[in-house]
Amino acid sequence: MTTRYSASVPPPAELDMPEQNLKRYVRERCLGWPSPRTILARLVTFGGAIALTVYATYEMVAVVSVGVVSVLQWAMVALFAITFAWIALAAAAAVSGVLFGGVRLRAKRDLRVDQRTALVMPVYNENPAGTFSALFAMAEALLEEEAKGFEIFVLSDTTRPEIYVKETAAYHALREKLGDRMRVWYRRRPDNVGRKVGNLQDFVTRWGGRYDFMIVLDADSVLAPQTLIKLVREMAADPNLGLLQTVPRLVGGKTLFARLQQFAGRVYGPIVARGIASWQGDDGNYWGHNAIIRVRAFAAAAGLPVLPGKKPFGGAILSHDFVEAALLRRAGWAVRMLPTLGGSWEDSPPSLLDVAARDRRWAQGNIQHLAVIGSQGFTFSNRMHMAIGVMSYLASPLWFALIVIGLGSAAHIATVQFEYFTDELSLFPRWPIFDSERMIRLFVIAMATLLTPKILGVLRSFVDWELLRKVNPIRVVLGAVVETILSALYAPIMMLMQLRQVSEILIGQDSGWTTQSRKHARLPWAMLFRRHWLQTLCGIVVSIVLLYVSPPLFLWMSPALVGLVFALPLSAASGSVALAKIARFLGLLTVPEEVDVPRVIALRDEAEARLEELLDGVTIERLLSDEVARQRHFAAVQPRPPATRGHPDVMFITARAKLGDAHTAAEALSWLSPPERLAVLGDRDLFHALVRLVNPDVPERPALRSA
Repeated sequence: MTTRYSASVPPPAELDMPEQNLKRYVRERCLGWPSPRTILARLVTFGGAIALTVYATYEMVAVVSVGVVSVLQWAMVALFAITFAWIALAAAAAVSGVLFGGVRLRAKRDLRVDQRTALVMPVYNENPAGTFSALFAMAEALLEEEAKGFEIFVLSDTTRPEIYVKETAAYHALREKLGDRMRVWYRRRPDNVGRKVGNLQDFVTRWGGRYDFMIVLDADSVLAPQTLIKLVREMAADPNLGLLQTVPRLVGGKTLFARLQQFAGRVYGPIVARGIASWQGDDGNYWGHNAIIRVRAFAAAAGLPVLPGKKPFGGAILSHDFVEAALLRRAGWAVRMLPTLGGSWEDSPPSLLDVAARDRRWAQGNIQHLAVIGSQGFTFSNRMHMAIGVMSYLASPLWFALIVIGLGSAAHIATVQFEYFTDELSLFPRWPIFDSERMIRLFVIAMATLLTPKILGVLRSFVDWELLRKVNPIRVVLGAVVETILSALYAPIMMLMQLRQVSEILIGQDSGWTTQSRKHARLPWAMLFRRHWLQTLCGIVVSIVLLYVSPPLFLWMSPALVGLVFALPLSAASGSVALAKIARFLGLLTVPEEVDVPRVIALRDEAEARLEELLDGVTIERLLSDEVARQRHFAAVQPRPPATRGHPDVMFITARAKLGDAHTAAEALSWLSPPERLAVLGDRDLFHALVRLVNPDVPERPALRSA
């Protein structure tokens, strides 16, 4: 008896998604004025940042103006002004978050929620056990709340055949587990045109008309059912709302670095998020996931163009989320953030090197925003989001230049014989010196400004009842001290890493498209040495030079130098599970979610363990010998698009030729490249030819069927 499986995708419900013109735009919908609260928040944030920067720059000019001001010193003043403005903006925004950041839900609690909403999860070579278990947990939790109108849609761009077969098996496992209680759909694209942007655009144009809203998820996203329902309710209550962004918290960290990040996000993150929400108002930003979007608004307003020119500024828009938010707002749709809405989580990169790998992709996308920041019709806030994103990576080269010039200036003063009396008539010598007292005062001002978001975050934690019920406030303070010290040690390492990344981007090196590491793994010492030897060498050389030229300056620079000299062991420690366990045993860097695990996360973890076991034996070889598994796989395979004239499907052709030449399945599999294996896994006839190499008695026509 042959089992019939229903289609893995719904009937077409197409929407047009026109490409937007960034150079010309005629506004059809009035944006309206920002609220008085938003205007005040902008005055505090940007006015405060400007005032702080002007004062600090004035003090810096006074520091170097005691004697002769060299060209190096003027360059140092200019770089100081730029870099100080960066930390001043963060500090002023944190203050604004305290004063104006209490954004509240607007929808009534009894508002009926039955709009059709897709939980959309784009995946690219991710662990299927992790992604599908998260979807199961959210679905099960929603069903417990008797929520209506939700469907799951997995959008796969996977290019690794061994993951592809597990994805289809996980899809069927999820579908069977949920039964008729919630619909589950799965689509894999044979060509990854446009990366994640193209993946979502394909979904919107083919099936977007089926849904009122879509909640876009990352592969590690988990949202509580109450949060999902509230998001839909907020969208339903405000027909002008185009996008609503949650603030994801980091959870599940098993390494020291992951615990550092999730603690910082839990204690300082709310202040930062409230600050952003306060000054952006309805001109908000989008972070690419854990957000709900009005599908028809997105289709009409957010079709991204391909930028002219060469990389890094030309080509497909990589950090698409910022631009999509700006386009939605340009079209008159409100884009908001809800910093006070909990129940939104994601995983943290497990080590320093994993963060660096992720930052490489983000850096290229953010720097590319320099090419679109001047687009017609974008609001001030959207341009500021892009500028802040660019500066988050350009800050490292600027800090590096400031340090180098400062060291050069100090070395110049210490080693060069100056002409204290010139030919000009003067009763006093010309001293090339710094005002040390002002310099100390300026250092204190800079440190206070830098630490303001952290201090306000710790103070806010004392009135965060959810946090205080589960974490002792003394442990919070001790955790903040540990986090600040370790962050200071890691900062110079990250600075040099980002300096290299920005340099690579500016000479045209592409970041590519790789899967983010989400699980901890022991870092080989050979790899650590390869990635950190230059930073270690820089730290040692600078330390030796400073000890010779200016021992006081060496002491001044010692925190940064310690981080560089010990970059290799610090990086190894970042991925250490043992150190993370010690920190947890001591009650340090603890977040509420590990003291009292939310039900949806517990459901995910339990389901992931079961699904890992289920998928362990799912391979191409298993499909060859198991007809039921084969039927299930091909029930999730969409028809291969026909080749166009002059553009043959090369992988299909070469795979068919190799199958025709092979005498055994083992021989064929040894010949097939990964793209050719994907072609075989995506075509019934090709796979049937592979099956006949195992069992020649199988009829020539495949018996596989799919409704």
